[in-house]
Parts: sequence; structure tokens; C-alpha cells
Amino acid sequence: MTSANGAVSAVESRLQELGITLPEVAAPVAAYIPAVVSGNYVYTSGQLPFINGKLPATGKVGAAIDADQAKEFAATCAVNALAAVKSQIGDLDRVTRIVKVVGFVASEPSFTGQPGVINGASELLGSVFGEAGAHARSAVGVAVLPLDAPVEVEIIAEFV
Repeated sequence: MTSANGAVSAVESRLQELGITLPEVAAPVAAYIPAVVSGNYVYTSGQLPFINGKLPATGKVGAAIDADQAKEFAATCAVNALAAVKSQIGDLDRVTRIVKVVGFVASEPSFTGQPGVINGASELLGSVFGEAGAHARSAVGVAVLPLDAPVEVEIIAEFV
């Protein structure tokens, strides 16, 4: 929880207040890397809701997974995305804005609550970063996600 200059990271202190510990960055499941820096932006790859290296559940939202559970999984995806951001810039206090969130929801065909599910990620980022956590967003329903995960989230973060 200390930054490169030895100060306590305000963002990680806020995460701790919320009962959240950043995990290790999840190992890629295919041919990509978890995050890339370009200019003053970090682009994360899609993050699944891994907890201790495992998916807590699999299946379609609206069938095997209910929307409230999926919303919690979207928040977990956002935490995993923050870990990927930190792996690139070293200190989450350097983040000046969460610019964009893209969320994918593996949906049963009649499920239309994707925005509510991805609110899990958006609300978590707002709780952590305040105004700097307000972002543009897409919430998309898809037929299936890698490893049969119910949700996947990627973010773009601006930093100094």
C-alpha cells in the first residue's frame, strides 16, 4: 500500500476501507498481455471475475447466474482491471481519470439487464476514484465469454 515515493497510496487505502485487496494480475488465457500503456493511458485487456485464480461461477446471466450475482462479478472484474493498471504504472494514485469501461455479459437470450450488471464495475470505480471514476461506458450482451465466465470488463485509465 505504499507508493514508489514511500507514501501511503490513497487509492489503495480507499480500497482497503471498502474491504478490497488488489489481487495478483490474472495470467492471460490466450495470446495477449493484461494491460498496455500508450501515452498517458493504460488499456486493460478484458478481465474476468477471477478470485484467487478461479472463476467463482460460470454460465449465462438470466439463467444460471442472477443479475445481482453478476453485478458483484462485474465489480470483481473492475478490481482485477485495477490490478492490471497498477502493474503498468506502479501506483494507482497516478490515475487521473477512468476514461472508459466496456463490459460484456454472457446473457441468456431474453436477458436485457446488461447495464445493471455492468453498474457493478462502474459503481466500484466511482467509490474508489470519486469524480475521477466517472466514465464513458458500453454494456454488451454476448452469447458466451472465455471459460464460460458470466462477465468480462475492460477499462481505459488516464494517468500522470
